[in-house]
Amino acid sequence: MPTLFEPVKIREMAVPNRFVRSATYDGCADTSGHVTGAQVALFEQLAAGGSGLIVTGIAYVHDSGRISAYQNSIADDNAIDGLKRLTDAVHDKGARIAVQLFHAGREAAGFLKTKNRQAAGPSVVAGDPYFQRPYRAMTEDEIYEIIAAFGDSAERARKAGFDAVQLHAAHAYLPAQFLSPHANRRQDDWGGSLENRLRLHSEIYGNIREKVGQDYPVLAKLGVADGFDGGLVFDEGKQAAQLLARWGFDGLEISSGLRGKRYSETEFKTGISRPEKEAYFRQWCRQIRDLVDVPVMMVGGLRSPDLMAEIVANHEADMISLSRPLIREPDIIRAWQSGDRKAPDCISCNKCLEALYKGQQLHCAQQKSRAEG
Repeated sequence: MPTLFEPVKIREMAVPNRFVRSATYDGCADTSGHVTGAQVALFEQLAAGGSGLIVTGIAYVHDSGRISAYQNSIADDNAIDGLKRLTDAVHDKGARIAVQLFHAGREAAGFLKTKNRQAAGPSVVAGDPYFQRPYRAMTEDEIYEIIAAFGDSAERARKAGFDAVQLHAAHAYLPAQFLSPHANRRQDDWGGSLENRLRLHSEIYGNIREKVGQDYPVLAKLGVADGFDGGLVFDEGKQAAQLLARWGFDGLEISSGLRGKRYSETEFKTGISRPEKEAYFRQWCRQIRDLVDVPVMMVGGLRSPDLMAEIVANHEADMISLSRPLIREPDIIRAWQSGDRKAPDCISCNKCLEALYKGQQLHCAQQKSRAEG
């Protein structure tokens, strides 16, 4: 029976425990997209605090997919030296680290407008209640350019010392846009059937694998259902997870797809006040775990260490992904390992997220306000 502090292997990557620090945008990069000392310190804390595998947040692979002025770039070779500082710092503390490869698609509209550029997505949805900024549909040449950018960025990640890469194919971003029948209304080979809407994922995987080799772990964070009616449904998302595993993705972190109402129809659910409200993607994970032969990571409101242990012991997921609790307490996993089974102090208020939207660096707003008081 697996336990939370038992090692796990993902292809050739040995992870010392079952805890993943789920990718979390930190707003700490410089305006060139390069690593800063604040980021190195943050990731050192996470590694020393017990996270077995740390996934960095949304490193953009192409300028057209950038979403923030303080977001990390892996879009050119100039980023490699700084990223190497990050991986060295994590490895020195005994943890593993993956970079999350990201393209915002139409969600880049706000940032690109400041550069007098227009964002692009799979297709334009007139009157979309969930996305109202102007953008245009991608050409096929642009799709292939972005596919190659994912592969090139994975090659840079390997050079920078990352133990793995993770394709961000969840939430509101480009692969999730292509997978969702709500956002993808294309009439060509990139739209329509589930297989066509997954073609971007397949092509990205093939390009990455060609450039990093067969031994390098390639993971995916997959949105398996949109947050609102009329979008991707779980039956298709479950099939998508099976296909990704069959193609060769080495691990799947299961989350939601396009976002609906804030925050109830997104991955950022609030009000996690008791164990019954935790693990809100548990049913999805449980079903997918039974269908695939690669490690599955469960994310989504996990707070109680006893519940996490139960999930892993029951083979509902192979690994536990945490984000918000580690913002306030980056060392809580180490405390759990020492026998202290305290619940995290995180109250799931999402003020950390709202501060990021305002351009602030990642921090626990509750902790900061108490310190200032």
